[in-house]
Amino acid sequence: MIEATAPGPTPARRPRRRVWRRGLDQLSIYLPVLLMAAVALMTYWLARNTPGAAPSQAPKVAAHDPDYFMRRFSVKTFHGDGRLRSEVFGREARHYPDTDTIEIDEPRIRSFNERGELTEAVARKAISNGDGSEVQLLGGAQVTRLGNGSAAARIEFRGEFLHAFLQTERIVSHKPVQIVRGNDRLQADSVAYSHLERALELKGRARASLSPSAGR
Repeated sequence: MIEATAPGPTPARRPRRRVWRRGLDQLSIYLPVLLMAAVALMTYWLARNTPGAAPSQAPKVAAHDPDYFMRRFSVKTFHGDGRLRSEVFGREARHYPDTDTIEIDEPRIRSFNERGELTEAVARKAISNGDGSEVQLLGGAQVTRLGNGSAAARIEFRGEFLHAFLQTERIVSHKPVQIVRGNDRLQADSVAYSHLERALELKGRARASLSPSAGR
């Protein structure tokens, strides 16, 4: 009877198996570290190659350019009951949308209050707000309050700059102004006048030339 047995591992194969096992054991130890390094490299690559958000653009500043012109014009506004409220004449006007103001060359303005009293204004140039309630008069400015038309009610303001508030019936200026009422003359470095409050404030160097009333 012949008995055959499988040959056992040769002495040369045993050291190889031990080397492989030792290598696999070491690889299993360092595998988490290698995976973390790979993730870190992938994250860095994505951060470098992903386009960033576009930089926010600074808000555009509206240019101070006119959006319409008027030449040799006349503009009228009316009270709710149809009475004439104001009338503006000018050689040329330019509207600026960024400030909602109107610049007028050689303006002539007529304004009626609720009582129907008239105020007129002229200058070489005027700057009005959008609704026309405030007008800055520049160069040879003159505002004449005619009132009810009598000589006693007439009062004039003259200067190189006058700021007229037509609805509240006020006139102010930080520059020298001359005031004329009948034969009376007043002059000051700055003026604040309110017709509704019957108040006149003169500042700086002030001079007055007053004539006695008739019959005194």
